[in-house]
Amino acid sequence: MSTFNTSMFESIKDALTSEDKQKNNGLADIIQLKPGNTYTIRLLPNITEPKKTFFHHFVHGWNSFETGKYVSALSPTTFGERDPIAEERYKILRNGTEEEKEKVKAIRRTEQWFINVYVIDDPSNAENNGKVKVLRYGKQLHAIINNAISGDDADEFGSKIFDLTKEGVNFKIKVEKQGDYPSYTSSRFTTSGRDLNLSKDKQEEIYSSIKDLESIYRLKTADELKQMFDEHYLCVSVDTPAPAAKLPAADEAIAELSGSKTKQPAPAVTEDVDIDELLKDL
Repeated sequence: MSTFNTSMFESIKDALTSEDKQKNNGLADIIQLKPGNTYTIRLLPNITEPKKTFFHHFVHGWNSFETGKYVSALSPTTFGERDPIAEERYKILRNGTEEEKEKVKAIRRTEQWFINVYVIDDPSNAENNGKVKVLRYGKQLHAIINNAISGDDADEFGSKIFDLTKEGVNFKIKVEKQGDYPSYTSSRFTTSGRDLNLSKDKQEEIYSSIKDLESIYRLKTADELKQMFDEHYLCVSVDTPAPAAKLPAADEAIAELSGSKTKQPAPAVTEDVDIDELLKDL
């Protein structure tokens, strides 16, 4: 067997670096929208698989109670699979103390969409101009895009929002600060500057340069999500056994032992469930 040498180490290092770059490439493709700016883009369809033009998904995120850093993960409910983090949150909201219920509010499950875009003008990063990037957006922009496709503005815009020719229309995303959060309600589609002067070859090149939206986030396994919850919410080390579950309050324990109360198990959360709605009848 060959002894370890420097060239072997360099090969290992290169492989690790390549792996890290591959993991981060997807997120690096997302255009960063900053308050006080207006971004001009053209939405891009997936011409090979039109149904994958948009990627509708859900993400859990919170500031880690262990490190203080923001952590996030794609929710398996995106694909109709059970979600350990949503189940843990449900159990706390249903059976936890008032203090525990208040703490769990830190976990936010947000609804998001991805779509490929051709960047015409990025005032906060000019290097993005003329490139294909990914737009990550929420309900405000979704309502505007939906309205242009099949709502009141469909007659005026419709398929034009995906057209790179002079017949297409631009999407101007205006980012304003509203309290502690950005607002996108002033964004709109416009015919202004609609002729991008792109040759047919260039248009084909752009359409064929779109990113695989479903691969931007790596879907963690159920075990990985549970471990993430244990580490960054319960602050339980991977190497430390999780503490035993707390016993219910004395009066609830008596009621359960006497058979006057049946405790229902938390459901397996596999779809877009409003946990607060589930809890209102409990």
